[in-house]
Amino acid sequence: MKRAALYMRVSSVDQHPETQLHDLRQLAAQRGFEIVKEYTDRISGAKAKRPGLDELLHDARRGRFDVVLVWAFDRIARSVTHFLQVLDELNHLKVEFISFREQIDTGGPLGRAIVIIVGAIAELERSLIVERVRAGMRRARLEGRHIGRTPLNLDRDAILRERCQGHSLRQLARDHRISTATVRRVLNGQAPAQPTAQSHPYIDVTKGQEKPAA
Repeated sequence: MKRAALYMRVSSVDQHPETQLHDLRQLAAQRGFEIVKEYTDRISGAKAKRPGLDELLHDARRGRFDVVLVWAFDRIARSVTHFLQVLDELNHLKVEFISFREQIDTGGPLGRAIVIIVGAIAELERSLIVERVRAGMRRARLEGRHIGRTPLNLDRDAILRERCQGHSLRQLARDHRISTATVRRVLNGQAPAQPTAQSHPYIDVTKGQEKPAA
C-alpha cells in the first residue's frame, strides 16, 4: 500500500479546504492509498512563503510518503516555473504526483511522459534566461557601461588621516557614507582600489533596463 500525502491550498481565510479534502480523500480511497499526512496552506497563490508546502517537501526528502495528491496544478505552485521546480524535485525523490482536476498521474506512462516534457521546457527556459543575461552583458560592455554594483568612491587618505585624529569607526562611516565594515577594510588595507571619477550608469541585465548609478 502506497503512503499518500494530501496538499490543499485556499487563497483566503474565508475559504475552506473541505471541498478539496473530500475529493482527495475519495481519490486516495479509490487508489488504495494510505493517507499519512494532510498539509494545508491558507495563502494567496502568488505568495512565495508557504509553510504547508515547505513542510511537505521537507517530509518528502525524508521519504515519509510515496505519492502526493493535489486538487489542481495551481494549488501547489505560485507560477509555472515554481510548479516545474516542485514537480522536478518530487520526481528526483521518486515521489509520484497526482492531480485530481487534470487527471495527471506521474506514476503512469502518460504522467512520466509529461514529466519529461515539462523538464525539457524548464531546461529550455533556463537556457533562454542565461542567453538573455549574456546578451545584456555583451551589450553593456560594447556601450562601455558598468555591470553590477556601483563602485564606491573612497578617499583612503582622508579616512586614515581622520582615524589618526581620533575619529571613531562609526563617525568615519557616517562622514564618508560607507559601512563600518568598509572603514575597517580601508584601515586594514583590504579595501580594493576604487575609481574617484563619477561612475557610469549600468545595465540591470536581469530586466534589460538602464538604471542610474547610485
